[in-house]
Amino acid sequence: MHHFFYKNEELYCENIPLKKLAAEVGTPCYVYSHSTLQHHFNVFDGAFANVSHLTCYSVKANSNLSILRLFGSMGGGVDIVSGGELFRARKAGIPPERIVYSGVGKTVEEIDFALKEGILMFNIESTEELDAINSRAGILGCRARIALRVNPDVDPKTHPYISTGMKKSKFGIDVESALQAYEQAKNLDNIEILGVDCHIGSQLTEISPFVDALKRLRLLLDRLDAMGVSIRYLDLGGGLGIPYDQEAPPHPTDYAQAILQELKGLSCTLIFEPGRVIVGNAGILLTRVLYTKKTESKNFVIVDAGMNDLIRPSLYGSYHQIQPLQRKSTETQIVDVVGPICESGDFLARDRTLPVVASGDHLAVMSAGAYGFTMSSNYNSRPRAAEVLVKGDRYYIIRQRETWEDMVRLEEVAEFSQD
Repeated sequence: MHHFFYKNEELYCENIPLKKLAAEVGTPCYVYSHSTLQHHFNVFDGAFANVSHLTCYSVKANSNLSILRLFGSMGGGVDIVSGGELFRARKAGIPPERIVYSGVGKTVEEIDFALKEGILMFNIESTEELDAINSRAGILGCRARIALRVNPDVDPKTHPYISTGMKKSKFGIDVESALQAYEQAKNLDNIEILGVDCHIGSQLTEISPFVDALKRLRLLLDRLDAMGVSIRYLDLGGGLGIPYDQEAPPHPTDYAQAILQELKGLSCTLIFEPGRVIVGNAGILLTRVLYTKKTESKNFVIVDAGMNDLIRPSLYGSYHQIQPLQRKSTETQIVDVVGPICESGDFLARDRTLPVVASGDHLAVMSAGAYGFTMSSNYNSRPRAAEVLVKGDRYYIIRQRETWEDMVRLEEVAEFSQD
């Protein structure tokens, strides 16, 4: 569910008409619903209320400080994949004991930062990384708490770019190699083994891949127990999908029921890393129609948001529903909704049936709260969009729109000698 709805043929976010917001803040603009964010977090977290667990929101989905602070205030932790995300999480007030650090390419600087902050644990992706973290912990005079990310070789049945749990993936360690790595970790002076981590992909719309992965993890846990390795945390990652179009992903309560059924008798704390399922449908991208264009073969709606603002359609071929802020006409036409970027791949929708619109009208690109702003760029030297959080009948600009000056602030013009 979400709090974007029509009232008197006008699209609202909670109690604010989006046309008013577009006029006052401008476009392109990301808009998030506070009530939706809060509700989605509570539904997911509440599904596991009867077991020891920690919901670590996946920062990469949407890293705005206000959103991180909201989830932190509700008892959530975070899953991070870079030093920058750790910096953001701490800036937002997330306690270090609620932070887990994933990702295949942690640098020395990032490892040191995380060790000094005292995060809950590193999810380690390779034995070389294990050695590096052990070495840095020794130099800093501390012990690094770790889990190994295990790759269970399960097909998540999702887009190949966001599939992470199969043998060919760069992520994780296969089960047999993981056993050897845990044996190695047992003998390292500066490592404390806390858990096992597993994340198989994103935008999963079926429960069965999660269950298949868990069955393989249970066998691994039994073998680790026989080795004398005590597991206190089982990090099951994220990946639960959302409806963009006709998808029907499982509800978090159904997901939880299936997970807990497989984990009967296990006495460790569960960690989850939901991202998209919490923020995806809690945000939209507002854009203004600049021009309409008709050719022999196509009708185009040219808008002021492009692939630099929302790259998912161009990168993944992803579907986002597009709705007018005002439903003024019942007449429809098939159009491509395209942006101003100098690329043929710059589109938000192709061959889409939409109400007829004109220059100056506004559109809402739905389900843009996850991997929207965080994947945006300055391509074609376009300033990144503003971000707005709506709560009831008030809105808060939680990221100012970039200016042209902002884009060149860190650059210097080299003064070359003429010799």
